[in-house]
Amino acid sequence: MYFGRFCVFACISSCYCSFEKDENSCGLLTKFLETSPVSLAINKNGFHRNVVITVELSPDALSGFRVLLVQRWPRGIYVDPYQLASLHNQGDWEILLDPSIDLEVPAHKTSGFVSYLYSTPEEPTPSQLTVTIPVHGRYQKPSCDEKTFTSVDIEPPELLLRRENCMQPDTVSPLTVVDAPCTPNNSSICTWIELQHHKDQGPVSLQFPVGDGSLVLSVCAGTLLVTMICCLALSKYIWEHRVI
Repeated sequence: MYFGRFCVFACISSCYCSFEKDENSCGLLTKFLETSPVSLAINKNGFHRNVVITVELSPDALSGFRVLLVQRWPRGIYVDPYQLASLHNQGDWEILLDPSIDLEVPAHKTSGFVSYLYSTPEEPTPSQLTVTIPVHGRYQKPSCDEKTFTSVDIEPPELLLRRENCMQPDTVSPLTVVDAPCTPNNSSICTWIELQHHKDQGPVSLQFPVGDGSLVLSVCAGTLLVTMICCLALSKYIWEHRVI
């Protein structure tokens, strides 16, 4: 009888300690996120830019954390997966991209996409993480209102964190629980946490040139005229010199 009571008491104590440990671990994630701003900057000019993302984690960063940046890209730019593959061994990040990205489609015939950026596991977690992503501007739809440039806005990424021993993050406020791939292999889905108010920066705007839609007819007519002239000149040369 006493042995049975002892077993029940030990089980309850173990469950309580486990819950308290889990709650403390999730609480550390809350503190971690509240002091972890994310910044986004642009390098280079023209159609080929570098997006530099910097995450400043809490100074008392602990071990056991996984960092994930969810970057939502607008349709006016694209990321070349082949280029990223060649840069894979040069950084501390691994990137999971949407496999359906079409590199040749103009901006008005495509949609935005999402990329997942995973920091490589390090112990302890560094206090500052930086990743540089080469992006490229898509060709924009010609404008008929004499507009020569268009803006493409890039929002800062969402910062997600995960810790193995935080099993019930939805019990701790103000954590927001989201589902995302566990690893760049995209083989399983894990629970990550996010704070909605960690962004201290608005979107970054890129300017890309736009063609003049009012010149479409004149350009087509000029191209056709030049083509016909070249064909006539070539035909005359072939006839005079009996090339065929």
